[in-house]
Amino acid sequence: MAQRDRNRDRDEEKSEFVDKLVHINRVSKTVKGGKRFGFAALVVVGDQKGRVGFGHGKAREVPEAIRKATESAKRGMIRVPLREGRTLHHDVKGRHGAGKVLLRAAPAGTGIIAGGPMRAVFETLGIQDIVAKSQGTSNPYNMIRATFDALREEDSPRSVAARRGLKVSVLQARRGDVAAVDA
Repeated sequence: MAQRDRNRDRDEEKSEFVDKLVHINRVSKTVKGGKRFGFAALVVVGDQKGRVGFGHGKAREVPEAIRKATESAKRGMIRVPLREGRTLHHDVKGRHGAGKVLLRAAPAGTGIIAGGPMRAVFETLGIQDIVAKSQGTSNPYNMIRATFDALREEDSPRSVAARRGLKVSVLQARRGDVAAVDA
């Protein structure tokens, strides 16, 4: 009885996260009797409420590689502040190796305009409106790492106001004043 309850709890825990398989790589090792194949999986996991992580797993069989990658992704999740729960607060750039990404906040109804691996990150993160451009490499590992680099730079007005010792309303009012001065 207790075992069944534990399994149900584990299933409920899994259901809170959405995982997307981004890439599978097959590698082979030539040995005396022929070839031995191994698989590497890249998985993105998120709760669609502002938490997301990615993981990499390697094994002799695909399901085992995916399981390892999913566990790795759950261990390394980050929280990203979202505006109205649907987009970013501000535009941001990220970089990893030759992978460069530009993430731009978008108005409601825009949807997710992004290439392959980045789209998986935004869907699992819970972003509904974003425009993203990938420059440089199309390697999914570097694209995802560059996207996470950009997402770590994301700041909410609340955290900026706390750092500066201001109230959010004062910070928002100043933004309006700056726009009036520029005009």
